[in-house]
Amino acid sequence: MDESEMLAREAAAGSSAAFAALVRKHQSALRGFLMRMTRGNAALADDLAQETFLEAFRKIGQFGKGTFFGWLCAIGYSRYLMEARKKKLEPLDDEAESGVADDRTPAVDDSAIARIDLEKAMAMLHPAQRAALTLCFALGMTNEEAAAAMNVPLGTLKSHVNRGREKLIHLLPSWRIKEAT
Repeated sequence: MDESEMLAREAAAGSSAAFAALVRKHQSALRGFLMRMTRGNAALADDLAQETFLEAFRKIGQFGKGTFFGWLCAIGYSRYLMEARKKKLEPLDDEAESGVADDRTPAVDDSAIARIDLEKAMAMLHPAQRAALTLCFALGMTNEEAAAAMNVPLGTLKSHVNRGREKLIHLLPSWRIKEAT
């Protein structure tokens, strides 16, 4: 049992200090995940993070298997999907395709520009692909943890990761060339 799981059990037993420690430990990573999901909309990401923690506080007794952070991401992703449907933020069906990448090439040694280009390319992905890639690569979750967080079967998660990676390869062609050399 890791530290977060122990804190979650203490919080479920009524310790507000334990829940506050969980918030401090996970708020930055959760907000980063939600920032990517909302395509950089900081205000919306902050609102969704706050709603996620409020719901987690109310349902802390329901936390069971898996990691606490994975459970938080599941709540956050669910909140994001509800908000996206309500406000029609973007198409959520699997057939939706995003726009095309701009022709700018990231400088070889300019990591800031490369990061901006990656964020722009990630914003063009289908929300499920963006979530799968963020959970697996940016947040380091296993495929099983990411599938649980997104409430999808493992095979579906792997499809989202593979399709998202393929789209990123096409959206960021200069990285593919650099990778091949």
